[in-house]
Amino acid sequence: MQAVIQTGGHQYVVEKGHLLVVEKLAGEKGSKVVFDQVLLINGDRVQVGTPLIAGASVEAKIIDQNKGEKVVSRVYKRRKGYHKTKGHRQQLTRVEITGIVA
Repeated sequence: MQAVIQTGGHQYVVEKGHLLVVEKLAGEKGSKVVFDQVLLINGDRVQVGTPLIAGASVEAKIIDQNKGEKVVSRVYKRRKGYHKTKGHRQQLTRVEITGIVA
């Protein structure tokens, strides 16, 4: 059974047992998380939400909280000798999908 969930402004296709990296979620390592914004479920029959499926959810367990790769941006002004460098590392959460409730 597959489901399409929405979290952190992104949509993901998930199955039971999948490992998924999403935007930072509140919670400690090992705690359970429920995604209730389910857009589609593909099992023995396909359910499509308008836009969400009422009563459907996806359960997951938090595996790890970490940071993504560093993104470096530079600001430069010509002829002025001015330049600035900024870096950013997005905080991410790795989850394991434990179940899909239709």
